[in-house]
Amino acid sequence: MLVLFETSVGYAIFKVLNEKKLQEVDSLWKEFETPEKANKIVKLKHFEKFQDTAEALAAFTALMEGKINKQLKKVLKKIVKEAHEPLAVADAKLGGVIKEKLNLSCIHSPVVNELMRGIRSQMDGLIPGVEPREMAAMCLGLAHSLSRYRLKFSADKVDTMIVQAISLLDDLDKELNNYIMRCREWYGWHFPELGKIISDNLTYCKCLQKVGDRKNYASASLSEFLSEEVEAEVKAAAEISMGTEVSEEDICNILHLCTQVIEISEYRTQLYEYLQNRMMAIAPNVTVMVGELVGARLIAHAGSLLNLAKHAASTVQILGAEKALFRALKSRRDTPKYGLIYHASLVGQSSPKHKGKISRMLAAKTVLAIRYDAFGEDSSSAMGVENRAKLEARLRILEDRGIRKISGTGKALAKAEKYEHKSEVKTYDPSGDSTLPTCSKKRKIEEVDKEDEITEKKAKKAKIKIKAEVEEEMEEEEAEEEQVVEEEPTVKKKKKKDKKKHIKEEPLSEEEPCTSTAVPSPEKKKKKKKKKDVED
Repeated sequence: MLVLFETSVGYAIFKVLNEKKLQEVDSLWKEFETPEKANKIVKLKHFEKFQDTAEALAAFTALMEGKINKQLKKVLKKIVKEAHEPLAVADAKLGGVIKEKLNLSCIHSPVVNELMRGIRSQMDGLIPGVEPREMAAMCLGLAHSLSRYRLKFSADKVDTMIVQAISLLDDLDKELNNYIMRCREWYGWHFPELGKIISDNLTYCKCLQKVGDRKNYASASLSEFLSEEVEAEVKAAAEISMGTEVSEEDICNILHLCTQVIEISEYRTQLYEYLQNRMMAIAPNVTVMVGELVGARLIAHAGSLLNLAKHAASTVQILGAEKALFRALKSRRDTPKYGLIYHASLVGQSSPKHKGKISRMLAAKTVLAIRYDAFGEDSSSAMGVENRAKLEARLRILEDRGIRKISGTGKALAKAEKYEHKSEVKTYDPSGDSTLPTCSKKRKIEEVDKEDEITEKKAKKAKIKIKAEVEEEMEEEEAEEEQVVEEEPTVKKKKKKDKKKHIKEEPLSEEEPCTSTAVPSPEKKKKKKKKKDVED
């Protein structure tokens, strides 16, 4: 059996002398403890040396891609085909290619892996004619060349320039703000009205540089910087200005400052264009997703494009808000939803309640774009354009509240009006200040009189009802008294009769107290006595 062994110096083909020892896989490493023992197991049959590092790089890139190099093809045709023996290879994919193209039987198994490991440990003794120093130098050079090839290293893909450019751009913005603020404040002592009329900083400096003293505004032409209306307003304000008089030396220093502001502004525009071009060359998909400035700031914050590609989507989402994150974790509050990605145009377009969702989705798609730009072979921005279209469609659905409902005919969009904030200006109601009644006294008196009349009528009706009831009671009592008076003489006659009849008539006598007890009150008794006296 033959063994194909690839080294950084060249291809080596070994002949296995004792195949019986290969059956013991666990104890095979003992046979390669020393070079003498290793020479008893395998023997070098052919060694094809590389001429330089470039040739070695071409051979190994072909092996990585599953292809056979021309040099390797010649060696296999010359040595292996003549021997008519199976070939042991370390890569199963390479063995399949060799078998397909050269029609050679290839072997790949755990035994072959242990055999390769033993050959690698005693490589200096098994391959004569190659010094260890030369072997190490070739190995290091090949490693560097192979890493450059894998990462597609080129001068256009250097992201260090982006880091420096975005840092310089931020510094220029700070310096410009300081210079313009100083220029406005300085010239404001001489012509304070000009700062309110012209709001644009660059136009302000250009007008000031062209005119200088405010006395020259009447004769100067500012049509190339300002419109006719604004120019007329500036000239009118210069005639009635409340500013103080300054010397020519002061005006000269102010003009120098204006020149610096204009030059820095022009350099800033040039630097911004350079940053745009560099971002489109290095990270086109990231540029499409979040823009040049946000993409450059993300790369600068991570250190490089490769470091940024190693971050997760949740990390990219809050990149730049580390202080807020750790403060929230420490105080056990809600963590931030976005960092540098907040300045992306998609997040800015969304409403406040959807910014968290959009920033999370944008971070996920941006990480895909970063990894595609960092490790992908294609340099087009097609993937970024496609993902951005998806995010815009998702944002449109969220903003329109596109919740689907199932109807009888199928799925339909729920109709919901878009929320619009209406600011209502409420006026002060002074009626709530006073606790006194708002109606007039006359009206109040009339209402009281009406209430009194109603109560009086109710009282009269109640009195009439009471009188009627009393009269009915009186009539009933008189009728009862008449019955009692008629029954008294009949009772006396019956007493004179026999006891038998008296016993029979006892119930009638028992009814008398019942009728007499029907009188309820002493007042009624007095009335009865009076009536008796009248009858007697």
